[in-house]
Amino acid sequence: MARALIHMPSTAKRNDVVEIRALIGHPMETGYRPGPDGKPLPRDILTYFSCRYNGEEVFSAELHPAVSANPYIAFYTVAVETGTLEFTWTGDKGFAQTERVTLTVAP
Repeated sequence: MARALIHMPSTAKRNDVVEIRALIGHPMETGYRPGPDGKPLPRDILTYFSCRYNGEEVFSAELHPAVSANPYIAFYTVAVETGTLEFTWTGDKGFAQTERVTLTVAP
């Protein structure tokens, strides 16, 4: 399991705009670099990231070989109700990781 870091407030007022920053540790091997034997190293990248807020997708991104190792993604959403934000990364070789963070919304 890769190490994921998610930075966001744990509380917000209703209708506040909330910044969310997510980073995951992953080598993001493009499949183009030669290995010690001169043959290309096998591709191993994250291909998709999504964030769901109480089950509704609020942000998603397709990732490609040009994305750096340990991809960092920042985006905003509006705090509408208390609930869970679910962050999911998927990739090559069956990679899948999901992290959940609770956001408490005050009236």
